[in-house]
Amino acid sequence: MRIHALPADVVARARRTTDEHHEHRAEAPGSPLRCCLRRAGDGEPVVLFRYSPAAGRGPYEEVGPVFVHAEPCDGPDRTDALPDELRRAPRVLRAYDAHGRIHTGELARPDELEAALARLLADEHVAEVQVRSPSHGCFLFAVTRD
Repeated sequence: MRIHALPADVVARARRTTDEHHEHRAEAPGSPLRCCLRRAGDGEPVVLFRYSPAAGRGPYEEVGPVFVHAEPCDGPDRTDALPDELRRAPRVLRAYDAHGRIHTGELARPDELEAALARLLADEHVAEVQVRSPSHGCFLFAVTRD
């Protein structure tokens, strides 16, 4: 499995943009950061903005709020393992085909997450799985085959 945080160009643009779709905050402790795939700590400035992942085009496109650090960070520690801080709650998994259409989806408990992702990625029709928050539908990260 390969774990994908938000693309660097998307994060850089969000950090320098101020408009109705971007909100710079002095802090938002506990917010899941999509730039480095961990939770924000106390006093860390963040940016909240609208984001739509590349998979999910046309009528399947979903736009939702995401947080990133307001200043550059080192990105995720690893891209070959699920981020511990973002897998402690149930997650919605949406599997997309190469054309950006939803192929299937499911809800996975934290202890089922890795197995559910492996099962979805074993389907030859699945190009990418989006991991989302079930309560708000927010995009957390994407997963593809290695």
